[in-house]
Amino acid sequence: MDRQRALDRFAAYVANYDPTNPRIALKIAHTYRVADLSERIAPSETDLAWLCGLLHDIGRFEQVRRFDTFNDAASISHAALSVDVLFGNADPNGPQIRSFVEDDANDEVIRTAIATHSNWRLPAELDERTRMHCNVLRDADKIDILKVNCICPLEDIYGVTEDQMAASELSPAVVGAFYEHRTVERGVRVHPADVLVGHLCFAWELVYPKSVSIMQEQGYLDQMLNRRFSNARTQATFDQMAAHMRAELFV
Repeated sequence: MDRQRALDRFAAYVANYDPTNPRIALKIAHTYRVADLSERIAPSETDLAWLCGLLHDIGRFEQVRRFDTFNDAASISHAALSVDVLFGNADPNGPQIRSFVEDDANDEVIRTAIATHSNWRLPAELDERTRMHCNVLRDADKIDILKVNCICPLEDIYGVTEDQMAASELSPAVVGAFYEHRTVERGVRVHPADVLVGHLCFAWELVYPKSVSIMQEQGYLDQMLNRRFSNARTQATFDQMAAHMRAELFV
């Protein structure tokens, strides 16, 4: 695999979008980090894992251009759009995958990993190799989303202000998922704090021990658990949740 070719092509692709838009800048930086994390986490086929990381969010740029949001429910599935950019007709120049990698031998693994990287659950029928690449990408993406929560303004991530987050309620269904140690389905997230807790829940379902180790070393999960709320009811619930997560994951 020619990594420099892929990097050059990615840089050329995102040059078509406004680099002064903070959402575009956020996703460029996120992409490079997820590619690097995927390589670190993958137990084998690290080049392919890296490439999946580099390509996983390529549809985000067109999503932002069209809708100025990362909210799939309010716009379009970014995973499906990423697949369409690479393998379909979302780009006016046609499928883009061959501009990143010449060999088509891994197309189906790449397509599946990208298509499912934001799914609540992976399809049951995946073969072992494909499942591995899906899990590696999902772990890498989750780890870096924790970082994004700590280094980027809330408005760029959630589309809400700090005051709106601080005043947010927490839905019982989201709190329940947290204590069941599972990720949160999008359909039950109502309030801004629900989305934040949904991101915290990524930590419960990391697949690889290496992923857990990287997450703990980076420290962003612990930083997120220090968030304060002006809503007293939410703060009390969040304090209990934070204590529980620290006891479970930072022993």
